[in-house]
Amino acid sequence: MAAAEENSSLFLIFILTMIALPLVPYTIMRLCRAANVKAKTIHCRCSGCHRSGKYRKSIYKRISNFSTCSNLTILLLWIVMIFLVYYIKHVSREVQVFEPYSILGLEPGASESDIKKSYRRLSIQYHPDKNPDPEAHKYFVEFISKAYQALTDPVSRENYEKYGHPDGRQGMQMGIALPKFLLNMDGASGGIMLLGIVGLCILLPLMIAVIYLSRSSKYTGNYVMHQTLSTYYYFMKPSLAPSKVMDVFIKAAEYMEMPVRRSDDEPLQKLFVAVRSELNLDLKNIRTEQAKFWKQHPSLVKMELLIQAHLTGESFALTPALLKDYRHMLELAPRLLDELVKIALLPRSPHGFGWLRPAIGVIELSQNIIQAVPLSARKASGGNSEGIAPFLQLPHFTETVVKKIARKKIRSFQEFCDMPVEERATLLTQVAGLSDEGAQDVELVLEMIPSIEVDIKCETEGEEGIQEGDVVTMYAWVSLHRRNGLTAALPHAPSFPFHKEENFWLLLADAASNEVWLSQKVSFMDETTAITAASKAIQETQEALGASAKEIGIAVREAVDRVKKGRCDTKTSLKLKVLKRSRAGTRGHVAEEGPVAEDGIEEEEEEEEEYDDDYESEYSDDEEDEKSKGKGKVANGVAHQKANSDIDSGSDD
Repeated sequence: MAAAEENSSLFLIFILTMIALPLVPYTIMRLCRAANVKAKTIHCRCSGCHRSGKYRKSIYKRISNFSTCSNLTILLLWIVMIFLVYYIKHVSREVQVFEPYSILGLEPGASESDIKKSYRRLSIQYHPDKNPDPEAHKYFVEFISKAYQALTDPVSRENYEKYGHPDGRQGMQMGIALPKFLLNMDGASGGIMLLGIVGLCILLPLMIAVIYLSRSSKYTGNYVMHQTLSTYYYFMKPSLAPSKVMDVFIKAAEYMEMPVRRSDDEPLQKLFVAVRSELNLDLKNIRTEQAKFWKQHPSLVKMELLIQAHLTGESFALTPALLKDYRHMLELAPRLLDELVKIALLPRSPHGFGWLRPAIGVIELSQNIIQAVPLSARKASGGNSEGIAPFLQLPHFTETVVKKIARKKIRSFQEFCDMPVEERATLLTQVAGLSDEGAQDVELVLEMIPSIEVDIKCETEGEEGIQEGDVVTMYAWVSLHRRNGLTAALPHAPSFPFHKEENFWLLLADAASNEVWLSQKVSFMDETTAITAASKAIQETQEALGASAKEIGIAVREAVDRVKKGRCDTKTSLKLKVLKRSRAGTRGHVAEEGPVAEDGIEEEEEEEEEYDDDYESEYSDDEEDEKSKGKGKVANGVAHQKANSDIDSGSDD
């Protein structure tokens, strides 16, 4: 019986080990990752973000965030482990080794008289004639009597003292870590074991494989449906205007699968009236346009109205059912827009490059959705080519406030950011009519908005200058600075109900040909990844140039120092054909077909609403070209740099 109990405890130890081996390191990894994210999660502290409750650590929200399938599974496994440890400890305590001296309360080597005295004393306490308790009877028969017999019989005592057992030398016993009922192969136990083997070794892996294959056939690795990517690829055109990007975006299969209820008809009709001015309808034929709008697929109508409700601040009027769909729509939006940008940047032009115009349009739409700014706010007005969209991302700013500060000759967002703090506070309180608390909220957000600086360096391997026909290597360092000194921070986005990190897109493009030569998405939120990428890129480049180990080490240390100061580097290759000097004394270059690829970096930022001034926006009637050398710097997360090409670093949020 003891052997069977021991085998059962070994089986439990085996199960405990199998659970603990993956669970303990995985739990440690999750805790470290959570601590790292918590340390880096620095969010906006304005009153709008505070009221949104997105970062509020209420008990309900903590429980909701914790109650994921993964976390609950980990918790359940830890509960099972604790129970197994307790049970194994309890079973081990019950299965005791036969120790006659210990049972009689004697020290090893006690005399025969002491053994008899102890036996008589315990007999008075446990003998059935003295103690009617059944447990006392059992203990007396199975332990006390056997212990006395083992120590009073000369042979048994000698065997015990020499070999540790009254019966003499014992053979080695091996236990198997399986419960006893599985070892009985006859009858029902054999059938149970057979079913267990079939279920564990055949059915379970088969079920997991079926689930994985069915899911992988429907979704990509980024949890976007394959059907969505096919739809986006089909409707993506090189001339796709920013105002038409919305029509492509809402055709995602995830949105088309969302239910359309009859009870939604009346609320959607009211919502249509509220957002009609944002739907690009021809006012001269408004009846025809309205009829055409409602003849679309019901899912398309619903999604466009919900997005416009978010952009115009009309989401408060949604019914509970529509509000649930609205939140689900916003939850899916970032990853769908990210895939839409990638599709726009796919090399599909005759020269094998991506398309700039639709890429900029998607990035602009992403910015508007994250900041909840109407698309019409990008339209140039009042001498401001960038529109009022950058201003509307600030707390307490409305179109009326923008008009008031425009009377003081503040036309662009850059001019507003460059004002001294005291003058800006006076402007906001005395001219715009904001309270002191409102002006303070604006300052908090401006301190969070990054300033982006792009450093460009071009060189030819093994040569000091660049000559006609050379293959040029271009290096780009993107530096991020904030007034509050932070590098990684979450954006000011009180109307977007989900966590969203800053990311930036750097595009090396030619606006004239609508071609994107290189593109890269980079985030400053993960310093470790940025250091690794920068170190590897610099090391590979220096090795290709034949630098010594000491020179490579110095270059890598400089790269790491730059990253720690909020700079990021990535290296790719682009084969450039250097042309002869023009009559004006300048040198042009064009990208040859089929890039070998050389640098691209970028960062996308959630708080920025600006876009490339060299890009002719659908919302703007004016176009302004800026040309500079060496560095391009701009607040609001957008940097421009040109030489016959454009480097656009803009946020897609």
